[in-house]
This record gives sequence, structure tokens and C-alpha cells, in this order.
Amino acid sequence: MEKLTIIKVGGKIVEESETLNGLLSEFTRIQGKKLLVHGGGRSATRIASQLGIESRMVNGRRITDAETLKVVTMVYGGLVNKNIVAGLQARGLNALGMTGADMNILLSVKRPVKEIDYGYVGDVKAADGAALADLISRGVIPVLAPLTHDGKGNMLNTNADTIAGEAAKALARYFDVTLVFCFEKKGVLRDENDDDSVIPEINESSFKQYVADGIIQGGMIPKLENSFDAIRSGVKEVIITQASDIANGGGTRIV
Repeated sequence: MEKLTIIKVGGKIVEESETLNGLLSEFTRIQGKKLLVHGGGRSATRIASQLGIESRMVNGRRITDAETLKVVTMVYGGLVNKNIVAGLQARGLNALGMTGADMNILLSVKRPVKEIDYGYVGDVKAADGAALADLISRGVIPVLAPLTHDGKGNMLNTNADTIAGEAAKALARYFDVTLVFCFEKKGVLRDENDDDSVIPEINESSFKQYVADGIIQGGMIPKLENSFDAIRSGVKEVIITQASDIANGGGTRIV
């Protein structure tokens, strides 16, 4: 099968012109088929504030009420997404900006209320790998915003890491998929105070040992658990690295 590289990049990188240009230049250097998933939370917070809408966060997750949903739909699916698409077109890449509602690519259910009501937040229940694969095979580079829909006319704010993982799993039937999570560090670190202490490769056995030893902890644990879920679902490898290394093969490989 042909190789496909899926890049997931956080909002901070794509929301500032200097870092966005650097990312897009690195993305252009990646050989073969590719797809980009992006965030955009800081822009959403800033524009919500300008509109007099309070942004509420719980444990780093946005509470998406009806007014906030309007903002994130405009910002993620419009401003941030189209700036990325325009930048890729300027570099000769034929990009198509999409939300999960477009072509029914990503269908979600509204997250049920438990201890916290997150509002209009979606948990992905289906990803149309065949439709994405058809676009990619035609030379199109999908650029996915962190938005899905529920099939009933409602948009849903959805975690970009989740979208990248679900897209990767759905596309693993059609391509040899490498999923790359861009991150502020060079990779998973053996010593959080030493930016050069990158662990080059992690499998499930070594992961459990690193967690037991306290080397891997906090938010990195669910990120790696999601990575292993993608591997078990047919994704060839997952890489955690910084944006400047996405074309160089640096970082930590999850295999």
C-alpha cells in the first residue's frame, strides 16, 4: 500500500504567522500522500472574548454552550482552517479544508452528561475512510478542523487528537499510515528537564515499565494509550515530535 502521513498540530502553531509558515514549509517537504488535522483554541478564546462571550474550561477542556459553538465553528472551520489551506495552496499543494460534516466524514454523538456537562462536544462514532481515501487518491490533501456533526443538523466541538486518531484508523485499510502528533518537545522525554533526552522508540511493554518507573506520567499517558489504540487498529506507527521535525523523522516512535 501507498504511504500516508497524517499530521496533527495544535492550535498555537497554526495561529501565529511565523510558526504557521514554518509548519507549512515542513509539511510541504513530507513525501507522498498526506493529511493535516489542526486545533485553534487560542483563537477561539480570543474571538469569543471580543464578542463578549466567556470561555469556560474544565481540566483544559472547553465547555461548549450554544454561543461558544457558533464561535468555534467560525474559527476552527473558517478562519484557522482556511488560513492553512491558503498557505498550502501558495506552496503548490492542492488542499481541501473540511469539517466532519463535509461529506459525512466524521459522525459523532453529543457527549453524555456525567460529572460535567461539556455541552456541544462530540465523541466520534464513525469515520468514513473510503471517502477520505478517494479524495487523497485524487491528489487532494484534506485539512480537517476539530469539528464533527451528529447527523441531525448539529455541529459538535471535537478533540483534534481524537479526530486524527479516528481518521488514521479509518484510513489504515487503504494506506500504510503514519500518524504524527506535533508537540512542544522533541519527543517523549526520559528526563522532563532535559529536552534532548528523547526516548527514540516505545512499545507496549516498555511503556508500562516507563509508567511504573514514573518516567512517563500525567497527560502523556492518555496520549500514548491513544497511540497504542491506533497501532492495534492497523496504523503502522505513531510519532510524537515537534513541528520542526515532521519531515525529518525525529521524535519518539510508538510501535
